[in-house]
Amino acid sequence: MSSTDLAAARETLLAELREHSLVIAEVTLSSGAVAQYYVDARRALLRPAGFRAAGELIASAAVDAGATAVGGPATAAIPPACAAISVPEGEGLRGFFVRGERKEHGLQRWVEGPVEPGDRCLVVEDTVTSGASTVAAIERIFEQGLEIVAVLAVVDRLAGGGEAIEAACGAPYRPLVTIDEIHPDRPDRD
Repeated sequence: MSSTDLAAARETLLAELREHSLVIAEVTLSSGAVAQYYVDARRALLRPAGFRAAGELIASAAVDAGATAVGGPATAAIPPACAAISVPEGEGLRGFFVRGERKEHGLQRWVEGPVEPGDRCLVVEDTVTSGASTVAAIERIFEQGLEIVAVLAVVDRLAGGGEAIEAACGAPYRPLVTIDEIHPDRPDRD
């Protein structure tokens, strides 16, 4: 995709996140912290315009990083990974997800999908706060013998998660958008 097309996809994604994902209410985050707003990125990612825009951006990032597969923590990574493999730019990529708990039946795998040891992976996450769920998934990905070439979040809440993720895998991390762009007037902004 051209840089103009990628910029347009990013603006579409940002607009979809602002309109559909930002919830102004007191919520408890997975880290246990209480916030006055919440970003439910799946509310934008599971709509056609958000899905397409995220897919184009994530597939482009995967190709740039030399990844052959895209995935991450179950639930959080499934919409972005599916979006990336569904667009023309993602042709040739494969998707995967990392279970929160291993199944006690079947193949009993932590990492599900058509990936094999040595595959080069772009780890994706819908929203990063502390980075804990992504770090846990990274550990399982390494145990599976996969290589992590980069990590990408659809939204970064700018709460230290990016640093924790980079420390865990040694690969570059970047968000597509940050909370500052979605909710510039947020009460906890520095």
